[in-house]
Amino acid sequence: MSPCTVISAHASILIERPVEPVFAFVVLDFFANYRRWSPEIEHLEVLDPGPIRLGSAARQVRVDHGRRTDTTFHVIALEPLQHLAFEELGKQRYRIRYAFEPVGGTADRALQAAPHTLLNFACELKPLGLLLRPFEPLIRAAIQEGAEQAVRRIKGLVE
Repeated sequence: MSPCTVISAHASILIERPVEPVFAFVVLDFFANYRRWSPEIEHLEVLDPGPIRLGSAARQVRVDHGRRTDTTFHVIALEPLQHLAFEELGKQRYRIRYAFEPVGGTADRALQAAPHTLLNFACELKPLGLLLRPFEPLIRAAIQEGAEQAVRRIKGLVE
């Protein structure tokens, strides 16, 4: 494996709710709800009060598989009803993206009464240091599992 391999994870899930309430839960109320779908978050401190916007930042303390990390991240992309992306400040070791796609609508009578949302989640980690490289397969599997759990938890909370 190349020493500059990015570790990425992707997960998608169909949520039986329109885009608006799903986007509101995940994005507009991100700082209030994040710990609900990501129980690894031990502490979350919002650094920029007010509504979430481009540049909004927060500090998080996570405990993943016994490993404690303290990072600060900020919003690098925010498009209403479409997507939200974060990146770690400073070292920029990770990026997270939530994307929302409407499914159904007037052309599909079966879904017209209850439009759905396809939630896509992506996580990218920069290449690991030399000491962690032997653990890359385990880290890759853990990140993929975390991505899948996150979208399942969001679905359960929103529906």
